[in-house]
Amino acid sequence: MTLIVTLIIALVLLVGLLLAGAPIFVAFLVVNVTGILFFFGPSGFGLFANSIFTTANTDTLAAVPLFIVMGELLFRSGAMEHLFSSLDRLIGRVRGRQYILCILLSAILGALSGAAMAVAGLLGRSLYPAMIKRGYDPKLSAGTILGGASLDPIIPPSVLAVILATIAQVSTGKLLIAGAGPGILLTALFLIYVMGRVWRNPALAPDVSQDAKEAKGSVLVAILQMIPACFIFFLVMGLVMLGIATPTEAAATGVFGAFILAYFYGGLSLRMLRESLYTGVTVSSLILLIMCCAVIFSQLLTFAGAPQMFGELITAMSLPVAVMIFIMLALPFLLHIFLFLDQVALLLVLVPIYKPILAIYQIHEIWFFTMLLIVATVGGICPPFGYTLFAMKSALPNTSMSDLYKAAWPFVWIICLGILIVALFPPIVTFLPDRMGQ
Repeated sequence: MTLIVTLIIALVLLVGLLLAGAPIFVAFLVVNVTGILFFFGPSGFGLFANSIFTTANTDTLAAVPLFIVMGELLFRSGAMEHLFSSLDRLIGRVRGRQYILCILLSAILGALSGAAMAVAGLLGRSLYPAMIKRGYDPKLSAGTILGGASLDPIIPPSVLAVILATIAQVSTGKLLIAGAGPGILLTALFLIYVMGRVWRNPALAPDVSQDAKEAKGSVLVAILQMIPACFIFFLVMGLVMLGIATPTEAAATGVFGAFILAYFYGGLSLRMLRESLYTGVTVSSLILLIMCCAVIFSQLLTFAGAPQMFGELITAMSLPVAVMIFIMLALPFLLHIFLFLDQVALLLVLVPIYKPILAIYQIHEIWFFTMLLIVATVGGICPPFGYTLFAMKSALPNTSMSDLYKAAWPFVWIICLGILIVALFPPIVTFLPDRMGQ
C-alpha cells in the first residue's frame, strides 16, 4: 500500500470519527492504535507508552491547567462585575456605548482567561439582555458579542496558543506574546466597524440620553477598580515578556494573583475554590489526553515519511511564498466552514504537515502560527458549525440560529481583513516576541 493511500485512509478515518461525534482523543486514539498495529505490530505499543509518558511530562503543558484555574477564579470571584461597571463609567456618554463596552470587556476577559465559549455564554446571559432592553439592535449586539469573544484565544494568555506552541515545537512564551498585536488590531477594527454602523444608522443604538445608565463612582474610582485586573495581566504576560519568568511560572503567579483578587473582591470561598479546581482538573485532563494522542499521530506521520513526501511535493510545485501561505491559511478556514471540526483537532492534523513546508520556504514560524491561531479562532464563530455560535445559542434560546449566522458573518470578514493586515505587516506579530528577554 502506498504512502499516499495510507495517509488518505488515516485522514478519512479520523475525520469520519470526528464527524460521527467521537471525542477528539478517542478519534486520534483509534487512528493511532490502527497505525501502530499496521507499521509495527503489537511490539509497537512500547512506542505508544513512551510517547504518552514523554508528553505527559512536557513542562510547557503545565501552564494549561494553571491558566484555566486562573480564569475560573476570576470569573467566579466577582471581578467581572467590577470590570463591567468600571468600563461603563470610563466610556461615558457616547452613542452605541454598549457596543464599545462589549468589545473592550471581551478584550480584557481575553487577557484574563482566553476562553471564547465561556465569554460568549457569559456576555450572552448578562450583557445581551441589557442591550436589548436599552434599545440596541439585536443582530449587531449578538455579532458584537461573538466578535468580541473571538478575541479571547488570540489575546494572551491563551490556552490554545500554549497547545499550538507545544504541537509546533516553538517558543510558548513568544507565541503567547505574539497575540498581543493582532488582538489590539482586531479590537480596533471591531470598534471602527460598530461605530461606523451606528454613525450611518443611528437607529442601531438608542439616543445618548436614553442610554445614560451611569456606573456608581467617579472616573478615578473606576480606574482604581481596574488596577487589580491590570496587575494580574502584568503578573502573567509582563513577567514573560521581561524574561523574568517562563509561561508556566507566570501562570502559577497569575493563579496566586487571582486568588488574592478573589479575596479582595470578597468572592473567595471554599465552594468557589472547589468548583474552580474541579473545572481546571477536568478540562486540563481532557486536553492532556488529546495532546498525548496528537504527539503519537505526529510521530506516526514522521515514521511513515509524510513530512519528506510533502516537502518533495511542495518543492516540485515551486509556488510563490505568498501563494503557499494563502493556501495553508485558506485550508483550515474552509474546513471550519464545511466540516464540524474542533479547533484543536484541526491544528493537530495540520501543524505536523505544515512544519516542513515552513522550513522549505523559510517562513517565520511565530508569525505564521499566530495567523494560523487567528484562523482557528475565527472558526469558532464561522457559520454553520462554529461552536462559539452554539454557546451563544445556549445563552440566547429565543434567538434563531439564522439570526446568529447573519450577526456573525460581518465579524468573520473583519477578522479575515485583520489576517491580511498581519500578513502584509509582520512586525504587528513579531515586534514583541523579538524583544523578549528570553
